[in-house]
Amino acid sequence: MARLRAAHVPSHTLATELLLMHALGRDRTWLYTHPEARLDLPGAERYFALIERRAAGEPTQYLTGKQEFWGLEFEVTPAVLIPRPETEHVMEVALARLGPRGFIIHLNAGLPREKLRVADVGTGSGCLAVALAGELPHAEVFAMDISGLALEVARRNATRHHVADRIHFLQTDLLDALKQEAHSFDLIVSNPPYVARKDAPQLQREVRDHEPAAALFGGPSGVEFYARLIEEAGKLLRPGGILVLELGYNSAEHVRAILKEQKCWTNVAFTNDLAGIPRVTAADLI
Repeated sequence: MARLRAAHVPSHTLATELLLMHALGRDRTWLYTHPEARLDLPGAERYFALIERRAAGEPTQYLTGKQEFWGLEFEVTPAVLIPRPETEHVMEVALARLGPRGFIIHLNAGLPREKLRVADVGTGSGCLAVALAGELPHAEVFAMDISGLALEVARRNATRHHVADRIHFLQTDLLDALKQEAHSFDLIVSNPPYVARKDAPQLQREVRDHEPAAALFGGPSGVEFYARLIEEAGKLLRPGGILVLELGYNSAEHVRAILKEQKCWTNVAFTNDLAGIPRVTAADLI
């Protein structure tokens, strides 16, 4: 712990515990119920090697190879962005917007509901696609990313959580691969790259030096992806279809202006994160 504290590692106590669990192949319950246990030499070597890598800036999640999202454990590698709690707001907003459409049956008649078509743009680890497939058993999900390595991770996560048979994985730039599927989707979600290149020096070293730049940086100002993404989504959603986007810091007004300018969106709303920052926008296609 002292080594990580001296290296100014955020949440160093938690990182110490997680790395110890990983080095030993044990869970937290075992750790706390066996305080007398001693590290053998191989375990100690693994543990201290991990501590040194974390002190040098490597994220804990890449060292352990996992991160929790929406109550599920996801594999993460340096090929994908580490899922963050803020992105769970995308899940909350999407499910709330779907309302009864998110139920597998019509509650009034007890009949099976029509299949939903869902797209996750920039899927990365697949956290949104996999979590939505789990919550919406009547959904056919399309998980898209420009990175083939990211899609490999997403596929493994879908298999781990037994939803791979309902997710199509497409290597594509934004929604390009679905251009022939006009007005056939019910829900499109995305956590696009939204960090401005000029803000790179202000990022934590864990993020700046280790997470994939293509998943982080949205261009010089950080908002460059939104206009194209919103326009393409408008061509793919059915009337009444839902678009839910994660927002970068200070991007809400820019996105609001795009939605207004395109004149095909209604019920536009913004959801704040726990810090009071607009984190998610949602809109319905007219």
